[in-house]
Amino acid sequence: MTTASGGRGGGGTKLTAAALRLIETYVAVEREPRKFLERAGAAIEGFARDWQLIGRLGMKTGARNQLAGKVTKVTRGAVNDEIELGLPGGQTIVAVVTHESTESLGLKEGSEAFALIKASWVMLMEDTNAKLSARNQLRGTVASVTKGVVNAEVTLTLDDSTTITSVITNHKSERGHA
Repeated sequence: MTTASGGRGGGGTKLTAAALRLIETYVAVEREPRKFLERAGAAIEGFARDWQLIGRLGMKTGARNQLAGKVTKVTRGAVNDEIELGLPGGQTIVAVVTHESTESLGLKEGSEAFALIKASWVMLMEDTNAKLSARNQLRGTVASVTKGVVNAEVTLTLDDSTTITSVITNHKSERGHA
Protein backbone atom coordinates (compact mmCIF):
# COMPACT_ATOMS: atom_id res chain seq x y z
CA MET A 1 0.00 0.00 0.00
CA THR A 2 1.28 3.42 -0.80
CA THR A 3 0.19 6.58 0.89
CA ALA A 4 0.56 10.18 -0.04
CA SER A 5 0.19 12.98 2.39
CA GLY A 6 -1.35 16.15 1.25
CA GLY A 7 -3.36 19.07 2.23
CA ARG A 8 -6.66 20.18 0.91
CA GLY A 9 -7.89 17.70 -1.76
CA GLY A 10 -4.57 15.83 -1.80
CA GLY A 11 -3.26 12.68 -0.22
CA GLY A 12 -4.79 9.26 -0.02
CA THR A 13 -4.01 5.58 -0.08
CA LYS A 14 -3.55 3.27 -3.05
CA LEU A 15 -3.03 -0.50 -3.16
CA THR A 16 0.18 -1.63 -4.80
CA ALA A 17 0.27 -4.23 -7.59
CA ALA A 18 1.51 -6.81 -5.04
CA ALA A 19 -1.43 -6.09 -2.71
CA LEU A 20 -3.92 -6.40 -5.58
CA ARG A 21 -2.33 -9.74 -6.60
CA LEU A 22 -2.59 -10.96 -2.98
CA ILE A 23 -6.30 -10.12 -2.87
CA GLU A 24 -6.92 -11.88 -6.22
CA THR A 25 -5.08 -14.97 -4.96
CA TYR A 26 -7.09 -15.05 -1.74
CA VAL A 27 -10.40 -14.74 -3.62
CA ALA A 28 -9.41 -17.55 -6.03
CA VAL A 29 -8.30 -19.89 -3.23
CA GLU A 30 -11.43 -19.14 -1.19
CA ARG A 31 -13.68 -19.82 -4.21
CA GLU A 32 -12.31 -23.30 -5.05
CA PRO A 33 -13.50 -25.19 -1.92
CA ARG A 34 -16.97 -23.70 -2.39
CA LYS A 35 -17.05 -24.93 -6.02
CA PHE A 36 -15.93 -28.40 -4.90
CA LEU A 37 -18.66 -28.58 -2.24
CA GLU A 38 -21.30 -27.48 -4.77
CA ARG A 39 -20.17 -30.21 -7.24
CA ALA A 40 -20.07 -32.85 -4.49
CA GLY A 41 -23.50 -31.80 -3.25
CA ALA A 42 -24.98 -32.23 -6.71
CA ALA A 43 -23.32 -35.63 -7.26
CA ILE A 44 -23.64 -37.36 -3.88
CA GLU A 45 -27.02 -38.23 -2.39
CA GLY A 46 -27.33 -36.97 1.20
CA PHE A 47 -24.08 -34.98 0.90
CA ALA A 48 -25.29 -31.92 2.87
CA ARG A 49 -26.29 -34.03 5.89
CA ASP A 50 -23.09 -36.09 5.78
CA TRP A 51 -20.86 -33.03 5.30
CA GLN A 52 -22.46 -31.37 8.31
CA LEU A 53 -21.74 -34.47 10.42
CA ILE A 54 -18.15 -34.57 9.17
CA GLY A 55 -17.74 -30.93 10.22
CA ARG A 56 -19.12 -31.65 13.68
CA LEU A 57 -16.82 -34.64 14.13
CA GLY A 58 -13.80 -32.62 13.05
CA MET A 59 -14.42 -29.79 15.48
CA LYS A 60 -12.37 -29.98 18.65
CA THR A 61 -14.24 -28.97 21.79
CA GLY A 62 -14.24 -29.77 25.46
CA ALA A 63 -18.04 -29.85 25.48
CA ARG A 64 -19.20 -33.45 25.74
CA ASN A 65 -22.74 -32.78 24.54
CA GLN A 66 -23.40 -31.63 20.99
CA LEU A 67 -27.13 -31.31 20.45
CA ALA A 68 -28.03 -30.85 16.78
CA GLY A 69 -31.32 -29.33 15.65
CA LYS A 70 -33.01 -26.57 13.68
CA VAL A 71 -33.37 -22.98 14.72
CA THR A 72 -37.09 -22.52 15.40
CA LYS A 73 -37.02 -18.93 16.61
CA VAL A 74 -34.65 -15.97 16.84
CA THR A 75 -35.61 -13.20 19.26
CA ARG A 76 -33.51 -10.08 18.91
CA GLY A 77 -32.84 -8.29 22.18
CA ALA A 78 -31.27 -4.95 23.01
CA VAL A 79 -27.81 -6.49 23.49
CA ASN A 80 -28.07 -10.22 22.73
CA ASP A 81 -30.30 -12.60 20.79
CA GLU A 82 -32.16 -15.65 22.03
CA ILE A 83 -31.83 -18.63 19.74
CA GLU A 84 -34.39 -21.41 20.15
CA LEU A 85 -33.13 -24.77 18.89
CA GLY A 86 -35.63 -27.53 18.14
CA LEU A 87 -34.19 -30.97 18.83
CA PRO A 88 -35.16 -34.05 16.76
CA GLY A 89 -37.48 -35.49 19.44
CA GLY A 90 -39.51 -32.28 19.77
CA GLN A 91 -37.82 -30.76 22.83
CA THR A 92 -36.25 -27.31 22.58
CA ILE A 93 -33.40 -25.45 24.20
CA VAL A 94 -32.64 -21.73 24.19
CA ALA A 95 -29.22 -20.11 23.98
CA VAL A 96 -28.35 -16.46 24.44
CA VAL A 97 -25.72 -15.21 22.00
CA THR A 98 -24.43 -11.84 20.86
CA HIS A 99 -25.87 -10.13 17.78
CA GLU A 100 -22.47 -10.61 16.15
CA SER A 101 -22.60 -14.38 16.77
CA THR A 102 -26.11 -14.61 15.32
CA GLU A 103 -24.87 -12.92 12.14
CA SER A 104 -21.49 -14.67 11.81
CA LEU A 105 -23.02 -18.14 12.42
CA GLY A 106 -25.88 -17.44 10.01
CA LEU A 107 -28.48 -18.29 12.65
CA LYS A 108 -31.97 -17.78 11.31
CA GLU A 109 -35.24 -19.63 11.51
CA GLY A 110 -34.94 -22.99 9.72
CA SER A 111 -31.14 -23.15 9.72
CA GLU A 112 -29.28 -26.16 11.10
CA ALA A 113 -27.29 -25.56 14.27
CA PHE A 114 -26.05 -27.35 17.34
CA ALA A 115 -25.56 -26.46 20.96
CA LEU A 116 -22.41 -27.34 22.88
CA ILE A 117 -23.01 -28.15 26.53
CA LYS A 118 -20.33 -29.29 28.95
CA ALA A 119 -21.31 -32.36 30.96
CA SER A 120 -20.47 -30.53 34.18
CA TRP A 121 -23.15 -27.91 33.35
CA VAL A 122 -25.96 -30.50 33.16
CA MET A 123 -27.97 -30.94 36.37
CA LEU A 124 -30.07 -34.06 36.90
CA MET A 125 -33.22 -34.49 38.93
CA GLU A 126 -35.92 -37.11 39.31
CA ASP A 127 -38.82 -35.03 40.61
CA THR A 128 -40.81 -34.01 37.54
CA ASN A 129 -43.08 -31.72 39.61
CA ALA A 130 -40.28 -29.53 40.97
CA LYS A 131 -40.29 -25.86 40.03
CA LEU A 132 -36.98 -24.56 38.73
CA SER A 133 -35.82 -21.23 37.43
CA ALA A 134 -33.64 -22.99 34.85
CA ARG A 135 -35.01 -22.26 31.39
CA ASN A 136 -33.65 -25.33 29.61
CA GLN A 137 -35.19 -28.46 31.06
CA LEU A 138 -34.93 -31.64 29.01
CA ARG A 139 -36.67 -34.93 29.77
CA GLY A 140 -34.92 -38.22 29.23
CA THR A 141 -34.32 -41.75 30.44
CA VAL A 142 -31.12 -42.88 32.15
CA ALA A 143 -29.26 -44.98 29.58
CA SER A 144 -26.03 -45.58 31.52
CA VAL A 145 -24.08 -44.71 34.65
CA THR A 146 -20.29 -45.04 34.53
CA LYS A 147 -18.57 -44.57 37.86
CA GLY A 148 -15.08 -43.12 38.10
CA VAL A 149 -12.86 -42.54 41.12
CA VAL A 150 -14.58 -39.28 42.13
CA ASN A 151 -17.49 -38.72 39.74
CA ALA A 152 -20.00 -40.69 37.78
CA GLU A 153 -20.96 -40.01 34.19
CA VAL A 154 -24.69 -40.33 33.58
CA THR A 155 -26.03 -40.51 30.03
CA LEU A 156 -29.69 -39.77 29.33
CA THR A 157 -31.50 -40.72 26.15
CA LEU A 158 -33.73 -37.84 25.04
CA ASP A 159 -35.09 -39.54 21.91
CA ASP A 160 -34.02 -42.11 19.30
CA SER A 161 -31.05 -40.03 18.14
CA THR A 162 -30.18 -37.63 20.97
CA THR A 163 -28.37 -38.21 24.25
CA ILE A 164 -27.03 -35.85 26.87
CA THR A 165 -24.36 -36.62 29.45
CA SER A 166 -23.93 -35.23 32.95
CA VAL A 167 -21.19 -35.59 35.54
CA ILE A 168 -22.33 -36.05 39.14
CA THR A 169 -20.60 -37.13 42.33
CA ASN A 170 -20.35 -40.85 43.02
CA HIS A 171 -22.16 -40.20 46.30
CA LYS A 172 -25.26 -39.00 44.42
CA SER A 173 -25.13 -41.88 41.92
CA GLU A 174 -24.86 -44.47 44.73
CA ARG A 175 -27.88 -43.10 46.52
CA GLY A 176 -30.04 -43.52 43.44
CA HIS A 177 -30.09 -39.83 42.57
CA ALA A 178 -29.06 -40.33 38.95
